[in-house]
Amino acid sequence: MVSSTKDPREEVLQAWYMDDSDEDQRLPHHKEPKEFVSLDKLAELGVLSWRLDADNYETDPELKKIREERGYNYMDVCEVCPEKLPNYEVKIKNFFEEHLHTDEEIRFAAAGSGYFDVRDRNEAWIRVWVKKGGLIILPAGMYHRFTLDENNYIKALRFFVGEPVWTPYNRPHDHLPAREQYIKAFVEKDGTNQAVDAAA
Repeated sequence: MVSSTKDPREEVLQAWYMDDSDEDQRLPHHKEPKEFVSLDKLAELGVLSWRLDADNYETDPELKKIREERGYNYMDVCEVCPEKLPNYEVKIKNFFEEHLHTDEEIRFAAAGSGYFDVRDRNEAWIRVWVKKGGLIILPAGMYHRFTLDENNYIKALRFFVGEPVWTPYNRPHDHLPAREQYIKAFVEKDGTNQAVDAAA
């Protein structure tokens, strides 16, 4: 029996398939009709998520536990908005270039909101709306991009294992070991079955 209890994460994280419009990247870009994606489906693609206490993140025991379990020993704060981010126009354009990292990308919205777009197994874009209190982890090797929404502001905590590395590898970088590992772990997992279904 399906539980009717609402997942508390859904108050700070929502996901849906994007339309193909090239209108302002900060718009929601819902398909018509809207096609939402569950947080469980995102987890199948390697995207992990939590709802945490954004007002008390310095002392939040759940965030402390996540950091300890995953080895995130470095943290900084990045405010993305025209007033606070130097070279804003160039940076927001770079963030929206499809890219991957060789490490996980961990972002916690302490205030504001924004969109992380990720690819599903068939290369379709899924837009993940992260609002205040939402923490998202994108696996190493996953192609993605980021943009603000129409509020034009996010205060994001960034976490790293060891020294911080911000190197984006713009697509295509399929030869990187991180990409190959991602494909093996999350794309080929069900990919063979999908190919058979499609051919049937």
